[in-house]
Amino acid sequence: MNIVEKILSIEKEQKRRYRNDTLSRYNNGDKVHLKQMEFHRCAKRNRWVFGGNRTGKTECGAVETVWLARGIHPYRENKQTDGWVVSLSRRVQRDVAQKKILRYLNPDWIADIVMESGKSSNPSGGVIDYIAVKNVFGSISTIGFKTCEAGRDKFAGASLDYVWFDEEPPEDIYDECAMRVVDRKGLIFGTMTPLLGLTFVYKRIYLNCNADPEVWHIFMEWADNPYLDREEVERVSAAMTDAERDVRRYGRFVDVKGAVYTEFDERVHVIPPFAVPEDWQDRLSIDPGLNNPLSCHWYAVDNDGNVYVVAEHFASGMSCAEHCTRIKNISARLGWHTDSRGRINALIDSAANQHTLNAEKSVAELFSDNGVLVDTRVNKDLFSGINRVKQYLMTDGKPRLFVFESCVNLIRELKSYRWGDGDRPVKTDDHCLDELRYYLMSRPLPPQKDSAKSEIALDKERLVRRRKIGRRT
Repeated sequence: MNIVEKILSIEKEQKRRYRNDTLSRYNNGDKVHLKQMEFHRCAKRNRWVFGGNRTGKTECGAVETVWLARGIHPYRENKQTDGWVVSLSRRVQRDVAQKKILRYLNPDWIADIVMESGKSSNPSGGVIDYIAVKNVFGSISTIGFKTCEAGRDKFAGASLDYVWFDEEPPEDIYDECAMRVVDRKGLIFGTMTPLLGLTFVYKRIYLNCNADPEVWHIFMEWADNPYLDREEVERVSAAMTDAERDVRRYGRFVDVKGAVYTEFDERVHVIPPFAVPEDWQDRLSIDPGLNNPLSCHWYAVDNDGNVYVVAEHFASGMSCAEHCTRIKNISARLGWHTDSRGRINALIDSAANQHTLNAEKSVAELFSDNGVLVDTRVNKDLFSGINRVKQYLMTDGKPRLFVFESCVNLIRELKSYRWGDGDRPVKTDDHCLDELRYYLMSRPLPPQKDSAKSEIALDKERLVRRRKIGRRT
């Protein structure tokens, strides 16, 4: 074979390998799915993608799995791994997750395929038990396949590096799989369309009700997928009901009654903490609770009238003195301003004026005695307060309220607050929201864009200014 033939042979082999290596073309070209890459880059150990149909959520789950199995993850420490892919049923496994894995897994990387049913010579036509994958360290990783229809008992015993849930599992299977990754400090990741409503995933992942620092989520919608035709997206979207669109396009959790603060968007309103200038510091707002949680937040306002929620104290089962100690400690850490007597100024629910049984002093008096000077003159009108919060969340398309990401309880309540019977919000888990309303009702309406003024109006303003100047001279 001469040199030209050798070069042609090498080029032919390179083309064959490139044709088989779908993984190398993933988000590597003119079109990049930015949210898929955000998912891969996230360093948290429990990550979830909530997306509508055809948003690309399953693709990133499959690629994440193959990267981990091959030991070539670009954003994590690599090693030999054992993991599970969990589908709802055998049919769904075969048609969705298994199909995606085989698409991104170059045949040259497969050491063995063990089938649950069907032939290993045609794995896509059957149901796979596990795939033995050659990793770059010279050893073998395993990708096991499980289905929820098998029941919780089939998920016991193993020690794993990761579990991928393709769609939402039952809670008992989720809990069992979470135990499988404990000893290796492994990963949980899920890709799902929230078709079942406000389930445990809504509470434990989306709301993160346990405030787990390793929990993370992202929403994907059709517009995020650069490979979908925009005109087709709008055509299909227009034919759907609002509820269908929320789930099928945006991947949102929906309820019959719906969320109160639909304007709230974590990606817009939740921001990393920063050092707040002293002249921005305003005051605290408190919803008192001795047996129930007491909620207290620190509020700041910039020169444009934007409000920042910069710190949080949320606790129950403490005395007024203990709460005040915590509040003063947080204030000291923030360098928060005080009055001439060293007291911290705060708003508080007017119910704090009441005396508890066998108490000589009211809650408001106890707070003031402990260095937190509270003002009980708050506007408690529910619907005016809700409207004011909505206005600060979004006015003329611009957010005016920002919450530091450390205020986890306020963020949870903003996401979970829902309408109930009688067109009133459900009165539960709303302690933070109550004092947020008290504070914002003490503020003016958020500034709005100036509407275009007529020449007559501008001429009137000039005349008024001249008259004022004439009076001063």
